[in-house]
Amino acid sequence: MIRDLDVGDVTTAGLILGALPEAVLAVGSDDRILEVNAAALALFPALRIGAPLARILRSPDILDAIEHVRLTGEAGRASWLERVPVERVFDVNIAPIVLDAGPVLILYFREISESRRLERMRVDFVANASHELRTPLSSLLGFIETLQGPARNDPVARTRFLEIMREQAQRMARLVDDLLSLSRIEQHLHLRPQEAVDITLVLRHIVDTLGPLADDNRVDLELDLEAPVIVSGDRDELLRVAENLIENAIKYGASDGVDKRVRIGASIQDTDGVITVQDFGPGIAQEHLPRLTERFYRIDAGQSRAKGGTGLGLAIVKHIVARHRGRMTIDSKKGCGATFRVIIPLHQQ
Repeated sequence: MIRDLDVGDVTTAGLILGALPEAVLAVGSDDRILEVNAAALALFPALRIGAPLARILRSPDILDAIEHVRLTGEAGRASWLERVPVERVFDVNIAPIVLDAGPVLILYFREISESRRLERMRVDFVANASHELRTPLSSLLGFIETLQGPARNDPVARTRFLEIMREQAQRMARLVDDLLSLSRIEQHLHLRPQEAVDITLVLRHIVDTLGPLADDNRVDLELDLEAPVIVSGDRDELLRVAENLIENAIKYGASDGVDKRVRIGASIQDTDGVITVQDFGPGIAQEHLPRLTERFYRIDAGQSRAKGGTGLGLAIVKHIVARHRGRMTIDSKKGCGATFRVIIPLHQQ
């Protein structure tokens, strides 16, 4: 709210500003703070009425914009970046108003951190997806040109090239399938699944399905299940969660370690069902853990592509778990393996 500069009466405009959810400052002609709302006090804990604005807000861009508004009498805008305790971006609108006591500038701070983050994520996603598709497409075009030219009458080269082309086409198909899966999950993120699903049966099914892959990598799959563990969920999506976690453990955990085991468990903890997938391989460095569920994030991009990974598996898991109103934890350190836990609320009869 804005207080009259002489007598301290609260104006109608001040009441409106006080009700706004975003931070609002009123600055007098001497660049001192006249009044603020509650959101501004939360944003600037050291803010004091009567203090110079430059002491609270050390931003040349905003101060320059204020000067421009005063000179022209027209509203202006500026951006402000707060770096501590976390990075936040604000769009600052500056508007002049005239009260009985004199001219006042209203500074309105609208946070755009989330929209900036989403925009950056969208740009990164498009760039990464394009890059992932461009590589196999370039390989396919190169081999097709070779088969149409120098290797046209070479059956040995034709057989070898066709096999590579098949692998590259399968890689693109896996990527497209994962992108479509991610899109479908995001579209239904607000709809919580309500079907009763026994996750012990889900895990047994996936272990049977991935048995040949484990055999090829000489990995032992160990089941430790409490039966039944009934959660509220979507069976197909929970199958996808179990498949991604167990397949990752086989390919990147156990197969690269001395202890070639993957321990798979299902249990009940309070009101939740818990899926646990643990390997005893080389582990994951701490700096990678916060980013593992980002789209296209890979610890070793070359190894991931060589083993058929798309870089979207854990992102899909994260979104499925979010749709089920659950959570996922990752515990690991170098040389000590990795443990992935997915916690889903139990089904209520």
